[in-house]
Amino acid sequence: MASLTSITLNPSYSSPLGSLASKHCQHNQNSCWLTAVGSVRSSSSTRQRFSSQGLRIRSAATKQAKTPAEEDWKTKRELLLQKKVRSVDVKEALRLQKENNFVILDVRPEAEFKEAHPPGAINVQIYRLIKEWTAWDIARRAAFAFFGIFAGTEENPDFISSVGSQLDKKAKIIVACASGGTMRPTQNLPEGQQSRSLIAAYLLVLNGYTNVFHLEGGLYEWFKEGLPSVAEEEEEE
Repeated sequence: MASLTSITLNPSYSSPLGSLASKHCQHNQNSCWLTAVGSVRSSSSTRQRFSSQGLRIRSAATKQAKTPAEEDWKTKRELLLQKKVRSVDVKEALRLQKENNFVILDVRPEAEFKEAHPPGAINVQIYRLIKEWTAWDIARRAAFAFFGIFAGTEENPDFISSVGSQLDKKAKIIVACASGGTMRPTQNLPEGQQSRSLIAAYLLVLNGYTNVFHLEGGLYEWFKEGLPSVAEEEEEE
């Protein structure tokens, strides 16, 4: 990933943004990048003015290379079907957990898991709060904030290793998230609908897990049906 090295303005060009960008550059290159880019994108005339009068961005933050989780849904779905990942409804999932030693892998954020989850489920979140403060991470935080989301998330890079520390690759796993998603085609969704649990299932089969199932309807349906659930505090007592 490229990172911001410097932004400079022609010394002969004087403007409020020029002094502001200079101040930001002296203290924080990341916020300098955001200020400059946000301003430069404001209009085509602004872009031309700064281009002609001396705004120089030597190196700007760019998006990291695409990860497997960011692969397009069509590719994910094809592999899931090829690997015979089967979707089960919530009642079937409960039966498999009780009678066949299936483990429910809850990939929701940790806070949601603590509020309520199926008894015996384990939690490895597939997405986590953005942790780093690179120029790219700050840009993503700003993008989330623009839409009123102040707890932006990113892919959890430790997802597979965390699962591996608790489950071996032959473990019988039912992957669950809040909504569930579906691989089943419908008139409106001919390729089904992607979800966090289906992304997680894709990553698992991609990394050699051989008994992966998917919870159709998600944990929303589990709780709606009144199936057993516990909070973390209850388990600790």
